[in-house]
Amino acid sequence: MGVWSFVKDAGKSLFGMSAEAKEAPADEALKKEVRDLGLDASGLDITVEGDKVKVKGNAVSQEMKEKVILAVGNVEGVAEVEDDVPGEEPVFHTVAKGDTLSAIAKKTLGNANRYMEIFEANKPMLTDPDKIYPGQVLRIPKG
Repeated sequence: MGVWSFVKDAGKSLFGMSAEAKEAPADEALKKEVRDLGLDASGLDITVEGDKVKVKGNAVSQEMKEKVILAVGNVEGVAEVEDDVPGEEPVFHTVAKGDTLSAIAKKTLGNANRYMEIFEANKPMLTDPDKIYPGQVLRIPKG
């Protein structure tokens, strides 16, 4: 269980977001984003309070838990995701200006050549290993 910070002004813009982007999109817009990505959120309850998203329940797997947190967190207007889902504590990395997956892999996994592991761990949110942006939060695989 934890609270994860996201860059509120970075991320994907969704239909259903407040006009001033001061708050996260509505619950249903985030649930639709998760479904559109093909993620299995069965057993999870996703709610929005201001610019915080709360994820509660039991995920089908640790991987799915982490991907759902990232899918709802990397949305414009979301500042935090509160995770009340049993499981291990995820390892996340916030992309800085100039970062590449290779540089992130070297920093977090000890070997730049392991960048494809990070790319694979963040599918379907990532569709190209060269398309990451500052403020984006990525899942770092363990092991």
